[in-house]
Amino acid sequence: MTRLVVVGTDTDVGKTVFAAGLCQALGASYWKPVQAGLADGTDTLTVTELAGLSDERIIPEIYRLNTPASPHVSAEIDGIELDTSLLAPPQVDGSLVIEGAGGLLVPLTRSILYADVIAHWQLPVVLVGRTALGAINHALLSLEALRARHIPIIGMAFVGDEVPDTERTICEMGAVKRLGRLPFVDPLTPDTLAAVFAEQFTLSDFTDFT
Repeated sequence: MTRLVVVGTDTDVGKTVFAAGLCQALGASYWKPVQAGLADGTDTLTVTELAGLSDERIIPEIYRLNTPASPHVSAEIDGIELDTSLLAPPQVDGSLVIEGAGGLLVPLTRSILYADVIAHWQLPVVLVGRTALGAINHALLSLEALRARHIPIIGMAFVGDEVPDTERTICEMGAVKRLGRLPFVDPLTPDTLAAVFAEQFTLSDFTDFT
């Protein structure tokens, strides 16, 4: 049984599509604890559709916030304060993929960062990052943030066009395993995502991590 967290080096890096591919490959359940922004659809809905997940494999969000912003701001706009003690990974039959929100140092409250909650869970993390300009800085900073909190790291998954030197530099300087690269998939459907994911990633990297 695999339990892991998918986090991004920044917002909109492709971690939701990656999470969908991973859920489909593992036959895992999916949980996004905090969703900020509802008008344009949710990450849970995206993963449900792309991974073809049944209702019992979707764990409802603890917080659904209306404004697409940092969760602490979105919660304030909605007139609530997030209680991070409620963000405990659920017990499920089989594997579980948890998706974070934005980058690691996104505030959930005025005093608690998402990385602090993940550190409390002590679940292994897959870091998803771009290959485009700026990727090296964002990835290395994210790896530092994870290690400073003693969060176990499975490896680095890239999303985007092939940029070999960027991927090599991040993995060498960040001392992290390269898990693979998810290229832009067009058209993006459950079948095309599954095929590309199987081609680009080795499933045992996610199931045999210790």
